[in-house]
Amino acid sequence: MSSGRTDAVDAVEAAVAAFQRGEPVLIHDAADREGEVDIVYPAVDADADAMTRLRNDAGGLVCVAVSDAVAEAWNLPFLAEALSHPAAESDHLDYDARSSFSLPVNHRETFTGITDDDRALTTSELGRAAAAAVAGEFDADAFAETFRSPGHVNLLRGAPDLLADRQGHTELGLALAAAAGQPPAVVVCEMLDDETGGAVSPAAARAYAERNGLTYVEGRDLLTRLG
Repeated sequence: MSSGRTDAVDAVEAAVAAFQRGEPVLIHDAADREGEVDIVYPAVDADADAMTRLRNDAGGLVCVAVSDAVAEAWNLPFLAEALSHPAAESDHLDYDARSSFSLPVNHRETFTGITDDDRALTTSELGRAAAAAVAGEFDADAFAETFRSPGHVNLLRGAPDLLADRQGHTELGLALAAAAGQPPAVVVCEMLDDETGGAVSPAAARAYAERNGLTYVEGRDLLTRLG
């Protein structure tokens, strides 16, 4: 096995181990897709400190991706299909066939929903609810009793066959969660560059990971090992 291939395997194994510990992982999807690096957490482990990191060091939109099975259990629509406004009628995205966006939600015990504590409550409880949904113990009625919409955490629906269907951060994160034995709910947030306003480069994201003792992994390596 070449050293490059060994490094890729090691990165995937390190990412799985980090997720098992509840730690964040930096995932680059692909240069010919969004070309972005997301900081990804297991949703159950996304505390207020995680929200602070995402706000200060990532800067993108904080979302929670859930598996297709969980979305079905909660009767979650794709947002574009739930909107009747003409703005929802658009062509396919340049980088994909469709958007994964579903409802934006807050936990019902939050206040405004936007503070680090509030978003941590919403994201971590979504993770716990996803685990309960897998066990058949948290249905659409329970979801509506626990969460309200609109809110400040956007839900994303994973593709039914994950990486076999789609290779976005939604599916990459959920595949990582499955490999790590975590519930099928992950927090994803894009890393943005303070100087350019664009996406952080993979090289800069890798350097950030090294400075902070975090794991960086390429989406193509997750796809090869977990797809």
